[in-house]
Amino acid sequence: MIASPPRMLLMSSDAQLTSTLSDTLRDLFSVTITDDSVSTLAELRQSEFWGLLADLRSVEEGGHQQARCLEQINEHFPQTRIIVLTNEQLPEPIGRLIVCNGLQQVCEPLNADEIAEMILANRDIGGGPIHMAEENGAETDEHGLSRHFQTGTPAMRRMLDELQIAAEHDVTVMLIGETGSGKTYLSKLIHDASPRRDEPFVTVACGALPNDLIESELFGHLKGSFTSAHADKEGKFVAAGRGTILLDEIDVLGPEQQVKLLRVIESGEFEPVGSNQTLKSQARIIVASNLELEPLVEQGRFRPDLYYRLNMLKFNILPLRNRRADIIPLAVRFIEKFADKHGVEISDIDDRLYNTLLSYPWPGNVRELEHVIQRAVIYCRDGQLRHDHLPTHITAGIVGPSNEPVEMNPSTIPATGEPQSAESLQRQVAFTEREIIEHALLRNSNSRTRTAKDLGISRVTLYNKMKKYGISM
Repeated sequence: MIASPPRMLLMSSDAQLTSTLSDTLRDLFSVTITDDSVSTLAELRQSEFWGLLADLRSVEEGGHQQARCLEQINEHFPQTRIIVLTNEQLPEPIGRLIVCNGLQQVCEPLNADEIAEMILANRDIGGGPIHMAEENGAETDEHGLSRHFQTGTPAMRRMLDELQIAAEHDVTVMLIGETGSGKTYLSKLIHDASPRRDEPFVTVACGALPNDLIESELFGHLKGSFTSAHADKEGKFVAAGRGTILLDEIDVLGPEQQVKLLRVIESGEFEPVGSNQTLKSQARIIVASNLELEPLVEQGRFRPDLYYRLNMLKFNILPLRNRRADIIPLAVRFIEKFADKHGVEISDIDDRLYNTLLSYPWPGNVRELEHVIQRAVIYCRDGQLRHDHLPTHITAGIVGPSNEPVEMNPSTIPATGEPQSAESLQRQVAFTEREIIEHALLRNSNSRTRTAKDLGISRVTLYNKMKKYGISM
């Protein structure tokens, strides 16, 4: 007796999509098409289905009805694998349901043929959700970038695919992204996905070093080569060996340092400060900056030859405000992380909290989101993580401080309810920045080095801000 093929349910009002999928899947599935939640539930009650593709690219009333439908299906028909097709602007109720229940999400711009290929590729896999790396067609080995940097943003997925290829070759990579967007984390993933994964990964925060010590930090020095050189020192290029070296805030390098870096990139050769001996670096170089370098070239602050050498493999990391599909998954991951770390039991999460996270522009990007979630988890005492556990500037929608603080005097900040001029708004923003710095210092036991790293700024910038705001050193 020939076994009947498994059944596949397609819920979509897109006739072209369902027609293409039906034609592609008909050899391996018995396909049933529905166009709304009610008829989908009715079909599931009558027959057992291997999987459901729910097309939710266009939803009404904030996606609440569709979210309730998926929740019922997940609860009452657990044997049915749910695949959710969405666009980048994912409604919060659906996004939360996908993350909390481990549902498979496919985000445009995949076309019908690609979706069908993905379903067929997983035809023989057992029950349970398909991992993001598998759904995106990305590398699924233990070192693949997409396995560790999961995203629902198509542009970021394409960038990860390109970075995966670059990681496997001995080439210099440049990452451009705002502070806190994940440049260091992504650099480590590139290292881990490369053949150099078992060698050292060394990070140099160029912006945290005095200008006259950067060269010594990178290339090393001989004893007596300058006033404070009391002993020979190996530089970071030597320490990296055959591994990877990340040069963060590359834009702060001076002209002479840029020349030496260009030489290292092209030939691997350099001399320690005070030495005539030429050494050769075997490390792979990744450079990062929160500034686009082209304007610096036009201003004469960055060498054109170095810029064009680095620009060959440049990758722009989107700020979190342009990755709204990733905000809820990241938040859920951080909630789980910090609930476990701090021993806090969380049984429920207020919908308003998610709505607030989605509406805030996150100038501090993923790092800011992580710290905000950690604070909220710490203050959760009754098992319900609520909107009011978030910092007040987040709930009020007041955008965090910029990198360049303005002059201010906290005593002149107007009381709530007074008319707000542009000047008073600047003062409020600066006052918020002072609070953030003070909390970060307290969190890091007044360690300036750890605080600067925590805030994603250099130590010099931290010192300047502390002096500006009269924070005790």
